Amino acid sequence: MKGRISNKLGDVSISEDVIATYAGSVAVECFGVVGMAVINMKDGLAWLLNKDTIDRGVSVVIKDNEVSLSMHIIVAYGVSISAVADNLIENVRYKVEEFTGMKVGSVEVFVEGVKPID
Repeated sequence: MKGRISNKLGDVSISEDVIATYAGSVAVECFGVVGMAVINMKDGLAWLLNKDTIDRGVSVVIKDNEVSLSMHIIVAYGVSISAVADNLIENVRYKVEEFTGMKVGSVEVFVEGVKPID
């Protein structure tokens, strides 16, 4: 389902893929986040995604024009996971709401791995 914004000039539809790409871009800018991850269902292993496939680490559900996000991340070794998750949720919620004009109902964070910073 696509998100919809209506104003006096007309209607705008926003695809879930657009929101996923934007949310993933916001997430990797947060302190302590090394990158987005995707789970290989066959092996159960997490893979670090590059910038071209960053949207695969984000699941977007739009219901009644409210966005729900699930984000799979890899964090930097030695940082507080709870602090990183809190910062990520706050930043993603704020920026996606500003970007889309829709309310973000929930942001779930799944830490799929830890990686030392080079």
